[in-house]
Amino acid sequence: MQKIRNIAIIAHVDHGKTTLVDKILHSCSIFRDNESTGELILDNNDLERERGITIVSKNVSVQYKDVKINIIDTPGHADFGGEVERVLKMADGVLILCDAFEGAMPQTRFVTQKALALGLKPIVVVNKVDKENCRPEEVYEQIFELFFNLDATEDQLDFQVIYGSSKQGWMSTDWKTPTEDIFPLMDAILENIPPAPIQEGTLQMQITSLDYSSFVGRIAVGRVARGTIKENMPVSLVKRDGKIVKSRIKELYTFEGLGKVKVAEVSSGDICAVVGIEGFDIGDTIADFNDPEQLEVIHIDEPTMNMLFTINNSPFFGKEGKFVTSQRLRERLYKEMEKNLALKVVETESPDAYLVYGRGILHLSVLIETMRREGYELQVGQPQVIVKMIDGVKCEPVETLIVDVPGEVAGKVIELVTQRKGDLLIMEPKGDLQHLEFEIPARGIIGLRNNVLTATAGEAIMAHRFKAYEPWKGPIPGRANGVLISMDKGMTTAYAIDKLQDRGRFFIDPGVDIYEGQILGEHIRDNDLVINITKGKQLTNMRASGTDDNVRIAPAIKFSLEECMEYIQADEYIEVTPLSMRLRKIYLSENERKVNSKKFVNQ
Repeated sequence: MQKIRNIAIIAHVDHGKTTLVDKILHSCSIFRDNESTGELILDNNDLERERGITIVSKNVSVQYKDVKINIIDTPGHADFGGEVERVLKMADGVLILCDAFEGAMPQTRFVTQKALALGLKPIVVVNKVDKENCRPEEVYEQIFELFFNLDATEDQLDFQVIYGSSKQGWMSTDWKTPTEDIFPLMDAILENIPPAPIQEGTLQMQITSLDYSSFVGRIAVGRVARGTIKENMPVSLVKRDGKIVKSRIKELYTFEGLGKVKVAEVSSGDICAVVGIEGFDIGDTIADFNDPEQLEVIHIDEPTMNMLFTINNSPFFGKEGKFVTSQRLRERLYKEMEKNLALKVVETESPDAYLVYGRGILHLSVLIETMRREGYELQVGQPQVIVKMIDGVKCEPVETLIVDVPGEVAGKVIELVTQRKGDLLIMEPKGDLQHLEFEIPARGIIGLRNNVLTATAGEAIMAHRFKAYEPWKGPIPGRANGVLISMDKGMTTAYAIDKLQDRGRFFIDPGVDIYEGQILGEHIRDNDLVINITKGKQLTNMRASGTDDNVRIAPAIKFSLEECMEYIQADEYIEVTPLSMRLRKIYLSENERKVNSKKFVNQ
């Protein structure tokens, strides 16, 4: 019986978690010497590599001193909490990774809370001790305090701490004495993390994630909690609602290195992939054929935000995307719900539009970005927070917001957050920065990041996490400026943009096709202005040296998808296609906008 350790890695975005997994894989010599692997091996989809964040949890395994260590990489962002909650069910211990300067950030706290509640044994890794002005001792104290505040048990408070630098590839029990390799960490895992318990009895295995293969279809991944699972074995699938479906296992795989290996049987404690079971969902239990017993269903935190997804009905509809119909949009959203537990799709009165509920702007924007890369055309509306009535009181989600800024601009940040109904709780120095903590309604965070980054010249570090539902805080001011709207369809000209530059800042370059009702820029005043930037210069055969000025145009502002989502108001849509992103008014003609203007007043 081989010895097994199951361990999840927790860290805030950008604290070095995926780099550490790279180093573990290399030092346990998973690769042949001549194999080129590249960096960030586990962040294998394009979006994860571009953004430098982990979105989907993945598992790999390494062999160290005859022990198989299953490593589960978890997302560091609270918006992907749905991923985290189910993945921790597979682990017996956690590696909590912290930056030696930044310390425990709010997202780390979010995942750590889940891990401690499940009774997992922690090992703390203080990473990046090679950075200047790092403060490993303070960070250690901070983490101890965090564990204490999260009601950790005495056993969990007695955690092992390892210092090191995953980038330079060393770990040590003392940060002042660097070692040559990361084996001190591997030894700490073997000593501190309990072996996966072997439980005899009838089969029980909870499906905690999905894999997909174009040959065999959907594959169930999970950890065998009790008994043994064998190839070709008849089993019962216990659904979340207790319904039982009889089925049979065709093939079994365990994880080895970065890939999977086919095996005949898997006993309790190991993580495996099962092929052949139809119609399963995450959270279902694979149990004994004759005497099925269900494992506790995974509880996922509720979504706090929703957005309207609708088909693209702009004048440029169907020019760039492959999938444009409402049926394709519906199929894609329901398919996403199967593996993305924190997502919920609700049909609306219109057959072409769906309300999609998610955990935050990043969670929803990753879905939109993935869909546009797959060839979908769609339009999305303004993100709205979900309001609940609790004991007859109107309540909204409130978040804890943490901002680290240089001291001289802290006042500006406090002013911006308090305008949006935020309350300052803590203000203290942290190295050469000011550390600010606020409580702010989730509505107030939408669109705040841009303003804070502008006010601090890009030096603010912001992070937030959901706290609780609290009574409605009252109206929050929206976007201060109106927008410039196109009057006509056609191609933009440099001449027209040049003449209108004193009216605002443009989002559009010259020589681009536009349509009536498209948003072209931001007005300098608070009202919307309809303009024509398709008209060219009147050409005559009279020339004079004074009148033919060269056109000088300020560069167009280019928004990312999240910035677009934070920028738009209730009467606007983002049109997303595989090649472009356009902002537009819901009603394209000026007459329609005037007729329907009352609809959006209260939103």
